[in-house]
Amino acid sequence: MRKSFVALLLAAVFWHPRQVPPAAADQAPPSPASVTHGGHPAHGMQHRFEHAEDWVRVFDDPARDAWQRPAEVVRLLALSPGMTVVDLGAGTGYFVHHLSPAVGAQGRVLALDVEPDMIRYLKERVAGERLGNVEARVVQPDDPGLPDGSVDRILVVDTWHHIGDRARYGKKLAAALKPDGFVMIVDFTKESKSGPPPEMRLGPEQVAADLAGGGLGAAAVEESLPEQYVVIGRKPP
Repeated sequence: MRKSFVALLLAAVFWHPRQVPPAAADQAPPSPASVTHGGHPAHGMQHRFEHAEDWVRVFDDPARDAWQRPAEVVRLLALSPGMTVVDLGAGTGYFVHHLSPAVGAQGRVLALDVEPDMIRYLKERVAGERLGNVEARVVQPDDPGLPDGSVDRILVVDTWHHIGDRARYGKKLAAALKPDGFVMIVDFTKESKSGPPPEMRLGPEQVAADLAGGGLGAAAVEESLPEQYVVIGRKPP
Protein backbone atom coordinates (compact mmCIF):
# COMPACT_ATOMS: atom_id res chain seq x y z
CA MET A 1 0.00 0.00 0.00
CA ARG A 2 2.82 2.39 0.89
CA LYS A 3 4.69 1.62 -2.33
CA SER A 4 1.65 2.19 -4.53
CA PHE A 5 0.85 5.47 -2.77
CA VAL A 6 4.39 6.75 -3.38
CA ALA A 7 4.16 5.72 -7.02
CA LEU A 8 0.89 7.60 -7.30
CA LEU A 9 2.42 10.72 -5.81
CA LEU A 10 5.40 10.62 -8.14
CA ALA A 11 3.19 10.23 -11.19
CA ALA A 12 0.38 12.56 -10.18
CA VAL A 13 -0.10 16.25 -10.70
CA PHE A 14 0.24 17.46 -7.14
CA TRP A 15 2.72 16.56 -4.52
CA HIS A 16 4.08 18.33 -1.49
CA PRO A 17 7.16 20.49 -2.16
CA ARG A 18 9.00 20.34 1.11
CA GLN A 19 9.93 16.67 1.25
CA VAL A 20 12.64 15.24 3.51
CA PRO A 21 13.34 11.57 4.25
CA PRO A 22 10.96 10.39 6.99
CA ALA A 23 12.56 9.78 10.35
CA ALA A 24 12.14 6.42 12.02
CA ALA A 25 9.66 6.42 14.87
CA ASP A 26 12.44 6.20 17.46
CA GLN A 27 14.69 8.86 15.88
CA ALA A 28 14.73 12.62 15.91
CA PRO A 29 13.86 14.38 12.64
CA PRO A 30 16.76 15.28 10.37
CA SER A 31 18.62 18.47 11.06
CA PRO A 32 18.17 21.37 8.61
CA ALA A 33 21.74 20.77 7.46
CA SER A 34 20.72 17.41 6.00
CA VAL A 35 18.27 18.95 3.53
CA THR A 36 18.30 21.84 1.13
CA HIS A 37 16.67 25.12 2.05
CA GLY A 38 13.53 24.10 0.23
CA GLY A 39 13.17 20.96 2.30
CA HIS A 40 14.05 18.72 -0.61
CA PRO A 41 16.15 15.73 0.42
CA ALA A 42 19.82 16.19 -0.35
CA HIS A 43 19.82 12.99 -2.44
CA GLY A 44 16.85 14.10 -4.53
CA MET A 45 14.56 11.23 -3.50
CA GLN A 46 10.92 11.91 -2.72
CA HIS A 47 9.16 10.25 0.17
CA ARG A 48 5.83 10.30 1.84
CA PHE A 49 5.93 11.66 5.37
CA GLU A 50 3.30 10.47 7.77
CA HIS A 51 4.35 12.07 11.05
CA ALA A 52 3.89 15.82 10.70
CA GLU A 53 5.49 16.70 14.04
CA ASP A 54 8.80 15.30 12.80
CA TRP A 55 8.96 17.96 10.11
CA VAL A 56 7.87 21.12 11.90
CA ARG A 57 11.35 22.28 12.80
CA VAL A 58 12.41 21.93 9.16
CA PHE A 59 9.34 23.35 7.42
CA ASP A 60 8.81 26.13 9.97
CA ASP A 61 12.45 26.92 10.68
CA PRO A 62 12.66 30.71 11.26
CA ALA A 63 15.73 30.76 8.99
CA ARG A 64 13.42 29.99 6.08
CA ASP A 65 12.06 33.53 6.19
CA ALA A 66 15.35 34.91 4.86
CA TRP A 67 15.02 33.16 1.49
CA GLN A 68 11.28 32.44 1.26
CA ARG A 69 10.35 36.05 2.15
CA PRO A 70 6.73 35.29 3.04
CA ALA A 71 5.78 38.94 3.56
CA GLU A 72 6.82 39.75 -0.01
CA VAL A 73 5.04 36.68 -1.38
CA VAL A 74 1.81 37.71 0.37
CA ARG A 75 2.21 41.31 -0.83
CA LEU A 76 2.44 40.07 -4.43
CA LEU A 77 -0.86 38.21 -3.94
CA ALA A 78 -2.59 41.61 -3.55
CA LEU A 79 -5.07 40.23 -1.04
CA SER A 80 -7.84 42.27 0.49
CA PRO A 81 -10.36 41.60 3.28
CA GLY A 82 -13.12 39.20 2.30
CA MET A 83 -11.14 37.31 -0.35
CA THR A 84 -10.76 33.54 -0.53
CA VAL A 85 -7.16 32.40 -0.97
CA VAL A 86 -5.89 28.84 -1.45
CA ASP A 87 -2.56 27.62 -0.08
CA LEU A 88 -1.95 24.60 -2.30
CA GLY A 89 0.60 22.34 -0.62
CA ALA A 90 0.12 23.88 2.80
CA GLY A 91 2.16 21.32 4.73
CA THR A 92 2.51 22.31 8.38
CA GLY A 93 1.05 25.74 7.70
CA TYR A 94 4.09 27.97 7.14
CA PHE A 95 2.06 30.47 5.10
CA VAL A 96 -1.23 30.19 6.98
CA HIS A 97 -0.64 32.88 9.55
CA HIS A 98 0.55 35.27 6.87
CA LEU A 99 -2.53 34.66 4.74
CA SER A 100 -5.14 34.65 7.50
CA PRO A 101 -4.81 38.30 8.59
CA ALA A 102 -4.47 39.44 4.98
CA VAL A 103 -8.01 38.30 4.11
CA GLY A 104 -9.52 39.22 7.48
CA ALA A 105 -12.34 37.69 9.47
CA GLN A 106 -14.71 37.79 6.50
CA GLY A 107 -12.21 36.08 4.20
CA ARG A 108 -11.18 32.43 3.89
CA VAL A 109 -7.90 30.57 3.67
CA LEU A 110 -8.17 27.07 2.19
CA ALA A 111 -5.07 25.11 3.23
CA LEU A 112 -4.82 22.02 1.01
CA ASP A 113 -2.43 19.08 1.02
CA VAL A 114 -2.39 15.47 -0.18
CA GLU A 115 -0.90 14.13 3.06
CA PRO A 116 -3.57 13.35 5.67
CA ASP A 117 -1.24 13.69 8.65
CA MET A 118 -0.17 17.16 7.54
CA ILE A 119 -3.82 18.17 7.44
CA ARG A 120 -4.41 16.56 10.84
CA TYR A 121 -1.54 18.60 12.27
CA LEU A 122 -2.65 21.76 10.50
CA LYS A 123 -6.20 21.47 11.83
CA GLU A 124 -4.81 21.24 15.36
CA ARG A 125 -2.55 24.21 14.75
CA VAL A 126 -5.39 26.30 13.33
CA ALA A 127 -7.56 25.50 16.35
CA GLY A 128 -4.74 26.24 18.78
CA GLU A 129 -3.95 29.58 17.16
CA ARG A 130 -7.66 30.40 16.80
CA LEU A 131 -7.47 31.07 13.09
CA GLY A 132 -11.19 30.95 12.49
CA ASN A 133 -10.97 31.85 8.81
CA VAL A 134 -8.69 28.90 7.89
CA GLU A 135 -10.01 25.55 6.65
CA ALA A 136 -7.54 22.68 6.20
CA ARG A 137 -8.44 19.71 4.06
CA VAL A 138 -6.98 16.76 2.19
CA VAL A 139 -7.13 16.82 -1.60
CA GLN A 140 -6.48 14.19 -4.26
CA PRO A 141 -3.16 14.24 -6.13
CA ASP A 142 -4.84 15.04 -9.45
CA ASP A 143 -7.59 17.38 -8.28
CA PRO A 144 -7.58 20.41 -5.93
CA GLY A 145 -11.28 19.85 -5.28
CA LEU A 146 -12.24 23.49 -5.77
CA PRO A 147 -15.67 24.44 -7.17
CA ASP A 148 -15.74 26.56 -10.31
CA GLY A 149 -15.50 30.30 -9.74
CA SER A 150 -15.02 29.92 -5.97
CA VAL A 151 -11.63 31.50 -5.12
CA ASP A 152 -9.80 34.78 -5.67
CA ARG A 153 -6.19 33.63 -5.38
CA ILE A 154 -4.28 30.33 -5.49
CA LEU A 155 -0.77 30.26 -4.03
CA VAL A 156 1.53 27.38 -5.06
CA VAL A 157 4.93 27.54 -3.36
CA ASP A 158 7.85 25.22 -4.16
CA THR A 159 5.48 22.68 -5.71
CA TRP A 160 4.89 23.33 -9.41
CA HIS A 161 7.98 21.43 -10.59
CA HIS A 162 6.51 18.23 -9.09
CA ILE A 163 3.35 18.41 -11.19
CA GLY A 164 3.07 15.97 -14.07
CA ASP A 165 0.38 17.17 -16.50
CA ARG A 166 0.72 20.82 -15.57
CA ALA A 167 -1.48 22.25 -18.31
CA ARG A 168 -4.33 19.91 -17.34
CA TYR A 169 -3.94 20.78 -13.67
CA GLY A 170 -3.72 24.44 -14.59
CA LYS A 171 -7.12 24.18 -16.27
CA LYS A 172 -8.62 22.96 -13.00
CA LEU A 173 -7.05 25.87 -11.14
CA ALA A 174 -8.25 28.32 -13.79
CA ALA A 175 -11.79 26.99 -13.52
CA ALA A 176 -11.72 27.49 -9.74
CA LEU A 177 -10.82 31.18 -10.05
CA LYS A 178 -13.28 34.03 -9.97
CA PRO A 179 -13.04 36.51 -12.87
CA ASP A 180 -9.76 38.45 -12.66
CA GLY A 181 -8.47 36.05 -9.99
CA PHE A 182 -5.02 34.56 -10.35
CA VAL A 183 -2.70 31.67 -9.61
CA MET A 184 0.72 32.60 -8.26
CA ILE A 185 3.56 30.11 -8.64
CA VAL A 186 6.70 30.53 -6.52
CA ASP A 187 9.49 28.13 -7.43
CA PHE A 188 13.25 27.73 -7.54
CA THR A 189 15.44 29.23 -10.24
CA LYS A 190 17.69 26.93 -12.22
CA GLU A 191 20.67 28.66 -10.60
CA SER A 192 19.41 28.36 -7.02
CA LYS A 193 21.59 26.70 -4.39
CA SER A 194 18.39 25.26 -2.94
CA GLY A 195 15.51 23.24 -4.29
CA PRO A 196 15.11 20.08 -6.34
CA PRO A 197 17.75 18.43 -8.52
CA PRO A 198 18.63 20.55 -11.58
CA GLU A 199 16.87 18.19 -13.98
CA MET A 200 13.56 18.78 -12.17
CA ARG A 201 13.68 22.58 -12.26
CA LEU A 202 11.50 24.69 -14.50
CA GLY A 203 12.28 28.16 -15.78
CA PRO A 204 9.69 30.91 -15.36
CA GLU A 205 8.99 30.87 -19.09
CA GLN A 206 7.96 27.20 -18.85
CA VAL A 207 5.71 27.88 -15.86
CA ALA A 208 4.09 30.77 -17.74
CA ALA A 209 3.52 28.44 -20.71
CA ASP A 210 1.96 25.83 -18.41
CA LEU A 211 -0.50 28.37 -17.02
CA ALA A 212 -1.23 29.72 -20.48
CA GLY A 213 -2.06 26.15 -21.51
CA GLY A 214 -4.66 26.18 -18.77
CA GLY A 215 -6.25 29.31 -20.20
CA LEU A 216 -4.59 31.96 -18.04
CA GLY A 217 -2.68 35.04 -19.10
CA ALA A 218 0.69 34.41 -17.48
CA ALA A 219 4.03 36.16 -16.99
CA ALA A 220 6.85 36.45 -14.48
CA VAL A 221 6.61 39.42 -12.13
CA GLU A 222 9.28 41.55 -10.50
CA GLU A 223 10.39 40.38 -7.06
CA SER A 224 13.47 40.24 -4.82
CA LEU A 225 13.48 36.59 -3.77
CA PRO A 226 17.10 35.40 -3.65
CA GLU A 227 16.51 31.79 -4.75
CA GLN A 228 13.19 31.87 -6.59
CA TYR A 229 10.98 33.48 -9.20
CA VAL A 230 7.28 34.33 -9.21
CA VAL A 231 4.86 33.74 -12.10
CA ILE A 232 1.26 34.93 -12.07
CA GLY A 233 -1.44 33.43 -14.28
CA ARG A 234 -4.53 35.63 -14.35
CA LYS A 235 -8.06 34.72 -15.37
CA PRO A 236 -9.67 37.22 -17.74
CA PRO A 237 -12.26 39.56 -16.15
